[in-house]
Amino acid sequence: MFLRLVFTNIHTKTMSSLELLKTDLNKFADQKKKRETLARFFQAYPGGYGEGDNFLGVTVPDQRKIAKKHYKTVNLDEISNLLSQNVHECRLTALFVLVHKYERSQSPDEQKDVVDCYLRNIAGVNNWDLVDSSAYKILGPYLMKRDRELLYKFAYSGNLWLERIAIITTLYFIRHHRFDDTLHIAQILLYHPHDLIHKAVGWMLREAGKRNMMVEYDFLVRYYKTMPRTMLRYAIEKFDEPLRQRFLKGSV
Repeated sequence: MFLRLVFTNIHTKTMSSLELLKTDLNKFADQKKKRETLARFFQAYPGGYGEGDNFLGVTVPDQRKIAKKHYKTVNLDEISNLLSQNVHECRLTALFVLVHKYERSQSPDEQKDVVDCYLRNIAGVNNWDLVDSSAYKILGPYLMKRDRELLYKFAYSGNLWLERIAIITTLYFIRHHRFDDTLHIAQILLYHPHDLIHKAVGWMLREAGKRNMMVEYDFLVRYYKTMPRTMLRYAIEKFDEPLRQRFLKGSV
């Protein structure tokens, strides 16, 4: 049965902002094959990390267009509604809207309202694309000049998605040449059992290395022989080939 949201037969003049956004998502919904492909890609099958999620089959570019169209009118309560739903595109589009609202906020109070909404609904940020599209764009700038204890709480939480949020948020700091939190959280997550954390930590180490090669190099020299292989491969992906091979062969 084709998965649709609601409200497709209601005249647009009587629709709320939330209903209009959902109607636009329905308009871009794709065929069954696309939805099945997304379910496999995001492991929405029994035992997968995305178990229980549902898909409309809306592409990310189309979701970005919808978010840009509606971010001024959809309020934070309506965003909370979207983030509580088990339709993947509802949650991702909601996060795109939140990012727009944060980036265009006019005051610290408005920024705090967006961050509070994000944190209240953090349970809905529960796949890697949802984390990667929002954490460093919302929590990153907000925490740049604030206490970052929250990220360490997430890193120690034992919750896969909170742990990924912790390390991905530091991408904002990395882009401002601040590496300490990345390295500290990477150390906390160094021996994590899940490859989604291995990939995230390796990615952030690589991003740090793009700005300061010695920061990454010194960290890797200390840990490369014991860190997960996937983490190492992600971290050294942009190294010159001779140096990359030395790390892979354990001869640094």
